[in-house]
Parts: sequence; C-alpha cells; structure tokens
Amino acid sequence: MTDPAPLVPITNALTLPGGSPATLRETLAAAVDLLPALPPADPRDRYAIRHVTVLWLETDKTEHTRRAYYADLAAWLSWCDRTGLDPLQARRADVDAWKNGLTVTGRDGTVRPASPSTVGRTLAGVSSWYRYLQSNDLTERNPVAAVNRPKTGKRPPLPALDRDSAAALLNHVEDRARRNDTEASWRDAAVVALLFYTGVRVSAVTTAEVGDLDSDAGHTILRYTGKGGHRDFVPLVPAALHPLRRYLELRAARTGVTLDQLRGPLLATTPHPHDPAKPGGKALSQRHVWHLLRTQAEAAGLEAASTISPHTARRTTGTLLLAHDVPVQKVQDLLGHADIRTTRDHYDAHRHKLETSPVHTLAQLLADARHRRS
Repeated sequence: MTDPAPLVPITNALTLPGGSPATLRETLAAAVDLLPALPPADPRDRYAIRHVTVLWLETDKTEHTRRAYYADLAAWLSWCDRTGLDPLQARRADVDAWKNGLTVTGRDGTVRPASPSTVGRTLAGVSSWYRYLQSNDLTERNPVAAVNRPKTGKRPPLPALDRDSAAALLNHVEDRARRNDTEASWRDAAVVALLFYTGVRVSAVTTAEVGDLDSDAGHTILRYTGKGGHRDFVPLVPAALHPLRRYLELRAARTGVTLDQLRGPLLATTPHPHDPAKPGGKALSQRHVWHLLRTQAEAAGLEAASTISPHTARRTTGTLLLAHDVPVQKVQDLLGHADIRTTRDHYDAHRHKLETSPVHTLAQLLADARHRRS
C-alpha cells in the first residue's frame, strides 16, 4: 500500500544515518528518480518537479518522517501511473478514489483495508508534498486538502515501565557491562541509560555525534537533533555519563586515539570478530536499539520484555516524573512536546486514570456501607 515492492530498498536506504549533506541529496535524488507519473528531471530547470521533490524530502524531516513520506508519495504516484492520471491535475475525487482502496499486507501475507490511522498518516504525507509544490508555484491546488481524514479517536497510551522495572533493566545492563568490560557491553549500557535518563527520542541518540557532547554552566550536555530537525540539548546526569564515558574510553583505546581525539557517531557498531569487511564505526540504527532493548529486557526478567521499544523509555521518563509531582510544564520541555496537551493527555492522564479514578472512591463508599450492614 504505502511501500510499493520495487521501492522498498530505496525507502530502507533513506533511514541510514550519517553521511554528508551531499551524500544524502544524492540518495534522495536516486530515490526520486524512481518515482512514477512525474516528468523526467530537466537538469537545466532548478524548479523541475523532481528537483523540488528532493528538497521537500531533505528539508526539516527526521529519517523516520523522510522514509514514511517517500513511501506515501510513492504509493500515490504509483496509483496515478496505473490509472493514467497526471498528479498535477488530480482533484479531490481522485484522492478519494485512491483513499477508499488503500490496503496493507500483514506479516502473514494477508491483504486487508488500511487502518484509519494509516490512511490519515498517508494522506498527511501526500498533502505535505502538494503544499510544498504550491509554495514553489508548481501547482495551483492541493487535491488532498479537502479530503476527509478518518477519525481515529484517542489512541490508548503506549506502555511504560514502572520504577522498579526501569531500575532492574538499568542495573542489568550495567552489571553485564562490568562483568564483560567490553566496548559493546558498555555501549549497550550507555544506550539504555541515555534513553531512560533523558527521555529523548531514539533518533536523537542514533544520529548524535561524539562532538555533540558539550559542557555548559558546569553541566555535561548532549546536543541533539529533535523532531522537525531543530537542535536542542539535555543535561546528562552521572548515572548516564558513567557507562557512556567508559564506552568511549574503550572505543578510543581500540582505535588508537585519545578520548579528546575521538570522532564519529556517539554510539557506533563494533568490529565484527570474524569478518574484516565489517570494521564497525557506523552509527547504530533504530532497529539495533529496538533489538537491544528487547533482548536485555528479557535477560533482566521483565514481564514487559516482549512489548518494550525505544518509545517505552520515553514514556517511562515522562510518566515517572509526573507521578512524582514534577510540573507538567517541565516534563513538556524535557520531552520537547510542542503542545502541553500531548504531555498531559498521553503521559499524565493515564496515571490519573489509574491512580485517582473515582472507582476507588466508589469501592470505599460501598465497602463502608457493606460493613455497616454486616
């Protein structure tokens, strides 16, 4: 549906972190060249639609958003190509016809209608492309603008770990690192500590460079790229700094440089023990972090091991802070939420729904009444 088979390798490539801006633009240009239903790029026309589409993908987007938007646009343009429709002449009726037939293929190979949230996200991606074309005078209308988006309702909150479970995981990965005292083990401990002690999105740690470690007013800080491409920073507490520094010391020693001379991704792959063609040094992928959390949570004996994800750490950070009366505005600032309602509704409201629900008062009232009658 949103990932036509011939374009899957390209959409996967768009998530690879690191590299220079020139390399990224070359990768995007190669991907956009594969999109159907658009006229060939004219190298003499800087405003050719394919050139502008490259800039749309490149500008103010995280790797995850870039990949998703490319897949959404590819799905729409493939439909236009199959139906003989010029996407610049499309109208709302065309988008409705496409929207009504959107499907997804499950892991078992079963094709089923796309969920409302998938449809809404797909329409948002294509609409973003049209708006960018409009702002560059390449089209007069956005046919997606008037299309009704499906109502998805309020999403249930994603899982978070309780304080004891989070502590158990942090203890497990650091104890493991002390036993092994290897670069990879200390890196894994650093990953978990950074996620749980800062609440940053996983993309912030997978795209961070060693040079993003800095100091300000006596605090060690990590500068990172947040959602939408904006730069931000977060202080690193000693519990997060300890495994990170030990990991960087071991990495620097292996590569024959001092800690001050170390460069490259903040968290990197290690050399393959039996394959010289894999020397390590590449930034960790989000998939790697996901796998790391699952395997270490299982090893730590956490009941939630099968459902843990990088976002679990973020939710745990926010939920624990709010549960211990940290003002919601401070938690909003830490998590980088543009709207305080996101912090309150997705993190705080869940806690109150569980802990201060009126059902507890009702139970006490009925218990008192039943006790008097017995």
